[in-house]
Amino acid sequence: MTTPPLLVLCALGPEVWALRGGDWRGSAGGPPVLLRTGVGRRRAGHAVRRVLGSAPGGYGAVVVAGFGAAVGPGIAPGDVVVADGVRNAEGNLFTVRSAADLARALKEHGLAVHTGVHHTADHVVRGLERRALHLQGALAVDMEAAAVLAALHELRPALPAAVLRVVVDTPERELLRPGTLPAGVRAWRTLRATVPALVDWYRQDLPDRREPHHPTSSTLPQEAS
Repeated sequence: MTTPPLLVLCALGPEVWALRGGDWRGSAGGPPVLLRTGVGRRRAGHAVRRVLGSAPGGYGAVVVAGFGAAVGPGIAPGDVVVADGVRNAEGNLFTVRSAADLARALKEHGLAVHTGVHHTADHVVRGLERRALHLQGALAVDMEAAAVLAALHELRPALPAAVLRVVVDTPERELLRPGTLPAGVRAWRTLRATVPALVDWYRQDLPDRREPHHPTSSTLPQEAS
């Protein structure tokens, strides 16, 4: 049985750029497929439905990766927050069973890692809203992950998934506007440094998660808007 590649979803071009340049040597299934979904739940949900629909059985796992914001204290810019659950704005919680294994792999590669719930918002979260989300149990906030997991639950519920965010801003150091990266260089380097851990996680967990594979091109696709 042919090993399928890993599908990695990012919202932004700089996130794809960081991951594309990482050390993917030894990745099960060959080079990963990197897809830029665009920002927000609608775009992310549409992108993952399109790519899974065009290649049924074509991927062995899905990773949502990129930059994010912390909503509580004790997390510094450049830290990685791995999701063990993702909650959407309607309060639905998607469990992410990969969290412990992925966090372990990231720590083995020397990265500062936190594990907890991510909240997927429909807007940039600031100030008191961050505190409220933290009091509800969230550690980080993004704008895409819940839509990806909802699509997977609908289309490919057995497909393994992982979600990680490299923290760019914190409650103490908030962004002035979306896309501004005060800690951008550090976060970008950290995101690239997550690649060997993603390779290890996928290789170690694949034997129990392999599905029938319809081969796809090993060439990384162009970014999708």
